[in-house]
Amino acid sequence: MERLQKVIANSGYTSRRNAEKLILESRVKVNGKLITELGTKVSTSDIITIDDVELNKEEKKVYYLLNKPREVICSSKDEKGRKTVVDLIDTNLRIYPVGRLDYDTTGLLILTNDGSLANYLMHPKNNVKKTYLAKLEGILTNEDIIKLKKGIVIDNRKVDTSNFKIKSKDIEKNTCMVEITIVEGRNHIVRNIFASLHHDVIKLTRTNYAFLNVNNLKSGEYRNLTIKEVKKLYSL
Repeated sequence: MERLQKVIANSGYTSRRNAEKLILESRVKVNGKLITELGTKVSTSDIITIDDVELNKEEKKVYYLLNKPREVICSSKDEKGRKTVVDLIDTNLRIYPVGRLDYDTTGLLILTNDGSLANYLMHPKNNVKKTYLAKLEGILTNEDIIKLKKGIVIDNRKVDTSNFKIKSKDIEKNTCMVEITIVEGRNHIVRNIFASLHHDVIKLTRTNYAFLNVNNLKSGEYRNLTIKEVKKLYSL
């Protein structure tokens, strides 16, 4: 017996968090009975339906690495009809992004229908490293550098920001490029880090996710992750 939301996530239908939302929204039935409480356990023989469509528990798992362009929504669908990252992937399977990148943020994004891997990578306790390259308005001062080395507090929670490097400075344009590696996954976290130092982020791209990078993928291009890469993600 396993929790219903875990079974839904493991099927690749959606993430566990979204599966919990579906249950609370009264959209999930088990053997024809509406389930609205989290924690309900099911067996392998139980028939699960979502919006009255039977869940395929054995859906093929797929894994994509996308170089996300700007002005694309990091979601499986958008109520306003804007282009989403899922629209960029040629597949008939229901996939979703692992974590989020802002509308104007570019770079490396993993998409999959493997709920177990998605939850593993997104869980804070697993400390998966993500590296970003940020173009900042203004140039970091010695005081800014000291604060970054000590860690920045965002919404009453300290973020380890000690792993950073100033890549370049443009004195004439009063901008600089900073590479920063963090394990945080909160929304707008990189922008909030530099906003706390009174620097606006002009451009932001994620260059690395754990050991993965975009390499020669152009903006909007994607590739399948190899079996070796998937196993390595699971072993993090």
